[in-house]
Amino acid sequence: MKQDNEKSSANRVKFAIALEYDGEQAPQVTAKGHQKTAEEILAIAEAENIPIYEDSELTALLDQLDLGDHIPPSLYVVIAEVLSFAYRLSGKHKSFMDKI
Repeated sequence: MKQDNEKSSANRVKFAIALEYDGEQAPQVTAKGHQKTAEEILAIAEAENIPIYEDSELTALLDQLDLGDHIPPSLYVVIAEVLSFAYRLSGKHKSFMDKI
């Protein structure tokens, strides 16, 4: 008998983290939360047309940071890829990024 360890999507723990990047310092954790708080963060992002990027492993790493913390250098590359994704979706990317 095979046991399915995956939770149904309705029972899955929701978690969301918001990052802010000012272009000068490393991105900073500005909001994070589980379940209801996560739903509120996602609702605000959707209402403000802020792109949402889903990555459970990255979220688990970012969960270790406190509000106001800047991301560590070990995450610079992956967060740069996420920011590039977000800028492309929002149409805010520079023309040179089209060549990447």
